[in-house]
Amino acid sequence: MSLSLAEVMKVASLARLELTEAEMEQYQKQLSAILDAVDHLSELDLNQVPPTAHAVAQQNIWRDDNIRSSLPIDEVLFNAPEQKENQFLIQAVLDE
Repeated sequence: MSLSLAEVMKVASLARLELTEAEMEQYQKQLSAILDAVDHLSELDLNQVPPTAHAVAQQNIWRDDNIRSSLPIDEVLFNAPEQKENQFLIQAVLDE
């Protein structure tokens, strides 16, 4: 499948790229080669291949939730530059 220069210009416009004539010709060749390679995939019989999101099987590993005591408040706030009412005091990042 060969892309025309007009199609390359359209893709460049959508990607907000300013390309020179030489770059457009270069991308025309490269994108056409990519589309040809992808087109070869349509020749494969993939009816027995299940859809996948990853090349290898992945699984989340969960740990048990165990209730345990937290650190004492004086240890938590020990290195806090500023604190007020047993809380970290930080500079506001949003306007009120």
